[in-house]
Amino acid sequence: MVTAIVHINAEVDRIPEVAETIAEIDGVSEVYSITGEYDLMAMVRVAEYEQIAEVIPGHINKVPGVLNTETHIAFRAYSKHDLDAAFSIGFPDAD
Repeated sequence: MVTAIVHINAEVDRIPEVAETIAEIDGVSEVYSITGEYDLMAMVRVAEYEQIAEVIPGHINKVPGVLNTETHIAFRAYSKHDLDAAFSIGFPDAD
């Protein structure tokens, strides 16, 4: 799995609408409103590196209200807490 962290600047009066639209894009797992230089941060998780081009410049950058993006590719995950929790839902512990 390839994970990209996308920082997004959006038109100020459209931030909630932009965030909701981005959250609906296939490959986007989460969208956060954040403080600092950027308005939003999107987590993109796809199976193959080439899909990053489909999701970010192909969809996120084309959302009305997106002004610019900065993308960071993660090459190693050090915490699997959230993924482990997601896969254990509905399954009894093996203890």
